[in-house]
Amino acid sequence: MRYFSRKRGEDEEKWGVIGLVHDWIMSSSLPSTAAKQNRFSENEDARGLHSLRREPRMGICSNVEPQSAMEKILYAIDELTGLVATTALVRPSKAFSNMTAKSVQKKWKDKRFAAGVDRSIIEKGAQMLGMDLGEMITDTIVGMRSR
Repeated sequence: MRYFSRKRGEDEEKWGVIGLVHDWIMSSSLPSTAAKQNRFSENEDARGLHSLRREPRMGICSNVEPQSAMEKILYAIDELTGLVATTALVRPSKAFSNMTAKSVQKKWKDKRFAAGVDRSIIEKGAQMLGMDLGEMITDTIVGMRSR
């Protein structure tokens, strides 16, 4: 999220925090997701909260479409980072440093590889952003290298 915010001239801290809170909500089972969102809403502006509430796998407000660039990027790269990370793990180097979009796109075609990654979400996100899939994969890899 920080990489994409820098690329777009947006608030890097805000985008980074939204990304971290999103990951916290998605990875933690205590307390409930709704309760975590409600506590977070007391301390975050509406745009940031909206990006969290539209998370399609939460089962909460799934009919809310991403509106801002931040929301659209979070929507797309949340799924894409899983595919990129899994692709890195099967490479001999297990690193992002020499990975290219082509490596990820080869694995993309194998639906059994990283079967939990919903490729349609990534495609829809790229379309919403007006980005070529290869460009979005490359940007995601570059962003992940810095972390």
